[in-house]
Amino acid sequence: MSQNAGNRGAEEETILNAGSSLGEAALSSVRRTVAGPESEIRKWRRLFDANAIEVNGERYLDKDSFITAVAPTASFTKIRADQYAILFSVADQSSRKLVSWDDFTVFQTLLKRPDADYLIAFKFFDVDGSGTIDFNEFKNVFASTLSPDALPFNFDCDWVKLHLGKRDGTHVLGYNEFTQLMKGLQDERLRQGFKYLDSNQDGFITADQFKRIILELEGHKLSDTILERLPTLCALSPGGKISYSEVVAFHNVIKSMDMVERVIREATSKSKDGRISQDDFLNYSARATRYGLFSPMEASIIFHFAGRGDGRQRLTLLDFGQLLDPQWQPPIDSAKPTTTVKSIFETIAEMQNQRSTVVGQLLYKNSLDCVQKVFRNEGLVGFYRGIGPQLIGVAPEKAIKLTVNDFIRTNVSDPETGRIKLGWELVAGGSAGACQVIFTNPLEIVKIRLQVQGELGGIKRGAGHIIKELGLFGLYRGASACLLRDIPFSAIYFTAYSHLKKDVFHEGYNDKRLHFTETLAAAAIAGMPAAYLTTPA
Repeated sequence: MSQNAGNRGAEEETILNAGSSLGEAALSSVRRTVAGPESEIRKWRRLFDANAIEVNGERYLDKDSFITAVAPTASFTKIRADQYAILFSVADQSSRKLVSWDDFTVFQTLLKRPDADYLIAFKFFDVDGSGTIDFNEFKNVFASTLSPDALPFNFDCDWVKLHLGKRDGTHVLGYNEFTQLMKGLQDERLRQGFKYLDSNQDGFITADQFKRIILELEGHKLSDTILERLPTLCALSPGGKISYSEVVAFHNVIKSMDMVERVIREATSKSKDGRISQDDFLNYSARATRYGLFSPMEASIIFHFAGRGDGRQRLTLLDFGQLLDPQWQPPIDSAKPTTTVKSIFETIAEMQNQRSTVVGQLLYKNSLDCVQKVFRNEGLVGFYRGIGPQLIGVAPEKAIKLTVNDFIRTNVSDPETGRIKLGWELVAGGSAGACQVIFTNPLEIVKIRLQVQGELGGIKRGAGHIIKELGLFGLYRGASACLLRDIPFSAIYFTAYSHLKKDVFHEGYNDKRLHFTETLAAAAIAGMPAAYLTTPA
């Protein structure tokens, strides 16, 4: 009898230790969650240490590990990872094909500068490190980055002579002069490309030739849908060809895309129905800027591509998404011609603005910043946008979830002891989570649509309008993602909750009934590992 009591005591001690360990793990997870943002130096150090290799007892980044450390994820950018190798030569200050921790810190600090794109480009072109760039440096570096099938560039043109003089080597560019050269380089490439392809010298090129120019110069800035429809620009004028004026106008739209987005966002938000026409766009642009920023031809091009060929219709902010957002559709895995200008300027921009969705600013820096911006932009009601569908659906959602879990547990438990195997506990919880998606998915679709309206601007639609617009199948779009989240969450949660009550708080031992605080603690702690482990889904 005493031996059995001793065994039971040992079992209880083991259970208590397990519960304590589980509680400590949960509390540790909470501390990490509520901790402040990681400092920049620690973040850089973590990136460096995670990718560095050991050379002669010291840790360095070679070209491949440097690219891995600095390149954004493939899903974020249309720029290929290998193009970030251009930045390696800038970070490698000692020209030893290796980047030390000090080099990496200097490079990351450089990226924080507002003129980082120009400064890094200047360092890349300044091969001899003299602090100036002459004609030969500009020509050799730029020519080395052009692919064999790229449009040719004439270095003997008047534009280059105006910047670097007619006599080789006598006129060198300091940093400020170089920035102006780089700012106008793409315009000169556009002019030379059009002249090269205009073999008849009649001021027109074909649709395919126009697409070639844009793919080489600006393809990384446009969504795949727009790239596929580039040849349709010839429909704006009779003759089936594209004039130089239209090419320049399209190029100007791309260069001014930040202002295009700003005008569209503000104009649609102030429109009664959330839609604008070409005239509305031009009128608002004229009022919002000191000078007329966009020509009628440029406005026509914007509405042609946003309106899928019909530029006369009134469009919402969402209609312009395919033009404003390069990631509107998944990028095509085909290699496109690249240039130094695109590689340096755009790779730096991608690295500086990885979390940016509104032009020129980070969306949310941390949780507190999110709260402040939601309150400032939408007021207190912004925190409760989409709560209506949640309140309507939470009752049947929880009812079916709890019912399914209890039903399975009851039918698979040992009828004599009431015990249930761990595997069946997980099955019961997982099945409850799967059934929950029947109610959860439509609710989350509608809730997210209602919440997103606060950021997109324009007219606010009710839940009924969204349900009617999406239809039955639309309400279950993304259900697979919900299943990947809710099945493991419920399996972990219900199992942990049951064991916490029984093994940690000893429910049922000597007919013990748990206090409210103990039940609440069990539920809260059970939710921590369930939420933490299912966060990726």
